[in-house]
Amino acid sequence: MDSRPIGIFDSGLGGLSAVKELLDIVPNENIVYFGDTGRVPYGTKSKSTILKYARQDEAFLLEKDVKMVIAACGTVSSVAFDTGKDLGVPFLGVVKPACAAAVLATKNKKIGVIGTATTVSSGSYKKAIQSIDKDIEVYAKACSMFVSLVEEGWVDENDEITIKTAERYLKPLKEKGVDTLILGCTHFPLISAIIGKVMGENVTLISSGGACAKQAAKYLKDNNMLNESEQEPKREFFVSDTPDGFLKTAKLFLNTDSNLNAKQIKIENYGKQEN
Repeated sequence: MDSRPIGIFDSGLGGLSAVKELLDIVPNENIVYFGDTGRVPYGTKSKSTILKYARQDEAFLLEKDVKMVIAACGTVSSVAFDTGKDLGVPFLGVVKPACAAAVLATKNKKIGVIGTATTVSSGSYKKAIQSIDKDIEVYAKACSMFVSLVEEGWVDENDEITIKTAERYLKPLKEKGVDTLILGCTHFPLISAIIGKVMGENVTLISSGGACAKQAAKYLKDNNMLNESEQEPKREFFVSDTPDGFLKTAKLFLNTDSNLNAKQIKIENYGKQEN
């Protein structure tokens, strides 16, 4: 048994979709979540900047005595995964679990990937998929505006702007005939109804955060690290910008009416200071 919390971070609040999946599977776990809302999105930043941000995010979570760190961020998982190698606790990203799920799901060996510009340009998903099955064709499309639309709360399945944006982004993937689509950013599940409608009912959507949550839960179970305490699970939320509006957005991601509060921190104070 290990009652220490699971630490989860993302560039914004999209990682809360992974929190929701995780709590559905292992509801007794304590959670510490950090959303870097002051520097979102990561997907338009340089690799050196993303590496710096990832190290700071990880350092903050480690100060909370977490038993596991999850990078619920496609960009960090794609270009800064090595930052998690020496944390002293298990470190999981969203790329490999999502790719494994997609390979199992595809029937025609044509998989699409959508994510931020940095995630797509890294080629991380294609590399991971083809390391499992080299015969699978992978088609990736950067959909950076989806992050902003989700952060703005424009997630209703009838929202005309989000629908039009999805139609424009996803057209090339439809034309390629993919039968499986990886949502390579944890923001994207909130508009999965729109994405699914645009892609068609014969296309399977794979949530990168959901796949990662399943792997995390399995790891905890296999290594006897589940929280078996009878105390009420504790969930703490932190952001790097003003917490105003957190409640509204968090309720969307977590699908709850519970009162949720976030504390603002100065993330720049964590990790190794660079010259």
